Amino acid sequence: MTKNHPDEMQADLRKAEWKIRTELAAAYRLVALFGWDDLVFTHLSARVPGPDHHFLINPYGLLFHEMTASSLVKVDQNGEVVEAGGLRRVNPAGFTIHSAVHMGREDAGAVMHLHAADGVAVSAHRDGLQPLSQTAMLCLEHLSYHEYEGVALNLDERERLIQDLGSKSMMILRNHGILTVGRDVPETFTYLYFLMKACEIQVKAQSCGPVYMPTQQAIDTTADQSGSLGKAAKLTWPALLRLLDARSPGYNV
Repeated sequence: MTKNHPDEMQADLRKAEWKIRTELAAAYRLVALFGWDDLVFTHLSARVPGPDHHFLINPYGLLFHEMTASSLVKVDQNGEVVEAGGLRRVNPAGFTIHSAVHMGREDAGAVMHLHAADGVAVSAHRDGLQPLSQTAMLCLEHLSYHEYEGVALNLDERERLIQDLGSKSMMILRNHGILTVGRDVPETFTYLYFLMKACEIQVKAQSCGPVYMPTQQAIDTTADQSGSLGKAAKLTWPALLRLLDARSPGYNV
């Protein structure tokens, strides 16, 4: 069998898809483990390798701690179910947001969107995310904003959302939540973790009274140092999988 034989190529694609399914299911479990989930709402998605413009998303009805690699639903860019291992229903609001990013950003291997309370709180703050911590300062260069337009059921919003996102890896959806984009699941989850941690710190700091702002020089220096933030996934992702194996096994079936 030659290297580019169709059967061998299909086997390679299936192997690559299973790896992404396992990583995405792990990300769902991690969101639940960190307490960032919102019942069956919000979504994490990943692009499926191959020419068909398919991506994986959660079936509407499963809690995040229940997610497995085989339970994820494969949909096309029109939101039509291509393959499902169980529940076939997909949240239309989730499709609107995630399809916008996957269709508008060729580099968007994964997209993650949360309604976690501290992220929503910062999204509703007049000044958005502030440079109150090193974590926040590492995020600011990666961050964009999108105005709230109602529950994301209007497909026309997709164009505005992708314009607001631009080339950034993090987005605050005003009065709604947060979103991150990356080349793959580990990178996207790393962005998600840093943005959520920055929001959590800000909510705590502002609840204590007047805050202490760093100098502009410190803010600028940290911004210059933030370019390699996504690369932290090489260290953090294997450790996170070990955490899941200990506390929430079974995601990889």
